[in-house]
Amino acid sequence: MKFPAWKKRPTPEKPKKSKLREWLDAGVFAIIAATVIRTFIFEAYCIPSGSMERTLLVNDYLFVSKISYGPRIPMTPLAIPLVHNKMPFTKYTPSYSTAVEWKYRRLPGFTHIKKNDIVVFNLPEGDTVALEVEESRNYYDLVRRLGHDEVWKRYHILARPVDKRENIIKRCLATAGDTLQIINGIVYVNRQQALIAPHSERPYWVQTDGEELNASRMDDLGLIDPAVPGDTAGKYQYNLTRGDVATLQTFRAVKNIQADIDKNRNEDASVFPHDTAYYHWNQDNFGPLVIPQQGQTVAVNRSTIELYRRIITVYEGNQLEERDGKYYINNQPADTYTFKMNYYWMMGDVRHNSLDSRYWGFVPEDHIVGKAWITWLSYGKEGPRWSRFFRAIK
Repeated sequence: MKFPAWKKRPTPEKPKKSKLREWLDAGVFAIIAATVIRTFIFEAYCIPSGSMERTLLVNDYLFVSKISYGPRIPMTPLAIPLVHNKMPFTKYTPSYSTAVEWKYRRLPGFTHIKKNDIVVFNLPEGDTVALEVEESRNYYDLVRRLGHDEVWKRYHILARPVDKRENIIKRCLATAGDTLQIINGIVYVNRQQALIAPHSERPYWVQTDGEELNASRMDDLGLIDPAVPGDTAGKYQYNLTRGDVATLQTFRAVKNIQADIDKNRNEDASVFPHDTAYYHWNQDNFGPLVIPQQGQTVAVNRSTIELYRRIITVYEGNQLEERDGKYYINNQPADTYTFKMNYYWMMGDVRHNSLDSRYWGFVPEDHIVGKAWITWLSYGKEGPRWSRFFRAIK
């Protein structure tokens, strides 16, 4: 009996992908890869304002390291990939949905936030925004100036989740548990003078022999802002670094240089905690103030409530009420409160041109995005600033 020889059946050829399908597959893979990198490793960021001059300049493009402090798990996962909080080509349309919101969690990082780190974080007062105004004039400042009803009448108001609030970059001056104080413009942390960044600017009044200093010589120093004339002949205000001051003191035409500091103790209602009955603080004379630390317990009373109101209600999600002069947290009488998170104090290097913790208070740990790592691109009015390409940020 003969058996037929077994023959291997030919493998059917897979249909070849069309060019369109290949491009779509490549595009989807690229978006997924970029989203993973942006969420867990590093993210590109552009400097929009001069609050960190000349440490960082407007139109410096940075890489922000997410792995330094540990990447934050997305708290608003339903969002358009690679977009922060607005749909492209729209003014106000959110790029995310709050139908699903996750609790704050962070993966382990290589280090913790240290004093003098330059940090990117979500704007603490960015939980509510008036859409028609600039971020620098935040919702709470408008309410203090115009009143709640007037603000809601004039503007469209939107609430934003933590990870969809505007990104801000500042220097960390104090960490949880530190005591901070500003005396005549000088920051002290735990009674020690804080670092003054070598490239940071502050305003100085320069008195000359009667004429404005030579513009080309000032350009050689790297000055960015034009001189502001004072109230007498030959008096001009410049934003200078300490190195600039030392150089100008060698100019024959310069007779005197004096830092522009608000030395009086008159309170400024725009300064945190916006309670001038108990806190007579301004931008150059502030504190002392202890930065809240996880597990720390503080008194809750009329003199402290404005320091901790946002922590209790907004950042840590409790219900706070006042009845007959007493405070209730989650419907329970409370004369103390224990913090659930660590907090930080962030300030710009240009102290007189920076909206920072002096104006909106503490930065919660769940708002931290990452550590400023390197400047990978930079350009100004005259084109690329080649010396700033791929420069480490300090």
